Amino acid sequence: MSKLLTAAVQARDAGELLPGAYENLSEWIETKFLPEWALQALQELADMEAWEEFNDRFFKKLAFGTGGMRGLTIGKIIAPTELGTPSLQGTPAHAAVGANNLNDFTLIRATMGLFRYAAQWLEETGQAGRQPRLVVAHDVRHFSRHFCELAAHVWTKMGGAAFIFDGPRSTPQLSFTVRHMQADAGIVITASHNPPPYNGYKCYFNDGAQVVPPHDQGVITQVNAVALQELPGFLTVDLSAVQKVPAEAETAYLEQLQENILDAKVFEAAQPEVVFTNIHGTGDVMILPALKKLGVPVTPVEAQRVHDPRFPTVKSPNPENAEAFTLGIAEAKKIKADLVIGTDPDDDRIGAAVREPDGSYRLLTGNTIGSLLAHYRIGKMKELGIIPAAGSPQATLIKTFVSTPLQDAIAANAGIRCVNTLTGFKWIAAKLLKYQRQVEAAVPAEKNYDALPWRERAELQLAHGRFFVFGGEESYGFLGTDAVRDKDANAAALMLVELAASLKARGLTFSEYLDEIYLQNGFFIEDLLNIVLEGAAGAAQIKAILTSLRDQPPQEVDGAAVESFQDFGRQEIKDADGDVVPKEDLYFFTLRDGRRFAVRGSGTEPKIKYYLFASAQAESAGDLSAAKERACAGLAGLGEWLGKDALRRAGL
Repeated sequence: MSKLLTAAVQARDAGELLPGAYENLSEWIETKFLPEWALQALQELADMEAWEEFNDRFFKKLAFGTGGMRGLTIGKIIAPTELGTPSLQGTPAHAAVGANNLNDFTLIRATMGLFRYAAQWLEETGQAGRQPRLVVAHDVRHFSRHFCELAAHVWTKMGGAAFIFDGPRSTPQLSFTVRHMQADAGIVITASHNPPPYNGYKCYFNDGAQVVPPHDQGVITQVNAVALQELPGFLTVDLSAVQKVPAEAETAYLEQLQENILDAKVFEAAQPEVVFTNIHGTGDVMILPALKKLGVPVTPVEAQRVHDPRFPTVKSPNPENAEAFTLGIAEAKKIKADLVIGTDPDDDRIGAAVREPDGSYRLLTGNTIGSLLAHYRIGKMKELGIIPAAGSPQATLIKTFVSTPLQDAIAANAGIRCVNTLTGFKWIAAKLLKYQRQVEAAVPAEKNYDALPWRERAELQLAHGRFFVFGGEESYGFLGTDAVRDKDANAAALMLVELAASLKARGLTFSEYLDEIYLQNGFFIEDLLNIVLEGAAGAAQIKAILTSLRDQPPQEVDGAAVESFQDFGRQEIKDADGDVVPKEDLYFFTLRDGRRFAVRGSGTEPKIKYYLFASAQAESAGDLSAAKERACAGLAGLGEWLGKDALRRAGL
């Protein structure tokens, strides 16, 4: 028995190393697939008696969640051999060794499984013998370029054709490019807005969307079937067979973005002043040229233009956080900008701050941004004759169950359909694929749906199925057309700028326009309670909360009786299309006083999420302020009660 394994046995017997962590660690050691540097790094951690670090690295194996595979690439404790000589931006020589980490070993295994599933799919669909085609994109994070090249290398070595970009690119551009290049799969190396030590692996199929059933389980089955002994043959990267994404595909994406503008004439009436920050991520690659193409004055936040995996100017590269907009708002105040927009590292999420009449800036929530865009775009489509003035049951807004009910009300009052999906944009994308298939089944085969202009696709959708008007989720993700099958901050930036121009022409602020929406539909307010519980102990606590809520749901919350409890994991629930919603551990509680809350474990982060909802009706503009106060007070009480209850259920 090796020195390392002997130490692990002793730590397990002493209760310092979890049984599951020991099992996974011993498998990695005894299989003898690890290179010498990796074994040395693990030995260094054992010599430090860093058993809690071993628990975090080995208590489970990385698995696909709602966002794919995501984990730490840099440990809380870094072994000297892992650190080596860091890059100028602080990237260690090697990613953290561990079954629960994103590193060369877990990434190779995932890519091999994805390749085998894609090849199997081609064979099952009568395309055996054709090379599986893959497009890989990456953001600016630690190891992102290395992981991108490693994945492409694995794919080509297994016999496929792989294409990579010449630098960081956004998640939505990857989604578009998979479809545009008729690839069989796509990968984005990103951990979205997670802290710097994290990275991730988002897996896409041939429709440009993240994998859903049956593909997700098919990929996971193939990944789990990859033997650890197979990995050493792929550890040395060879890019000789890897190809570059052609310039034509990049131009096509930039041109497609312009289809998100409904009425370019608004820019003739008013030109909004815009400040933009990519918060050190990929957003500047396409947003700046797209806005330039529109002729919109835009001021970038130069201190945050540089692509940097440390995200040095912010605590978190998350456009949901007010702190991430500090520099952008400071720049906006100098020029009295109408709008500040900021994007996360992989540029699929967007946040915004808007100028108030007194010169201050208001940070908009994801729910508010989605409601503003949905209301504006539905109204503008009616004005332009894209959809009937009275609405249409074929015109469809898609949102997630945990996004604001205000959008359900907007759709209902506009006479269009609202379809709710599970959390994760892949479920919205699955609806888009369904709607596309409805059109393709009704029109001549020679009509290539993907090659048609947006307006022509819209006409076909209205005539033969469902027309996608707008889509979004509360976590700052939005989509304006079905050319992309994931949330698109590039498109959202253009949509927000068009709205800003329209409001400026009317002499309205965003807040004044929002009050118009509230008076028509009711005042709605939401909040998100995140309870972060990291590591192996945290995972057990999250499970305890979810199990307790299911088996012992509360009968009363914050003084209000629970009127209904929906368990999406056990009940059969159908959406507005009549489709059965896939099972998921999502719980919805409705209180007798009208307040609601939902609970789910995050699929990509070590946290449990509580989504809180309250509302109030205002009979007139004079009553709106009082309605807001009533709803806000109810929401605050709900959040306080649930926070205490969650800690109690976790045993904390």
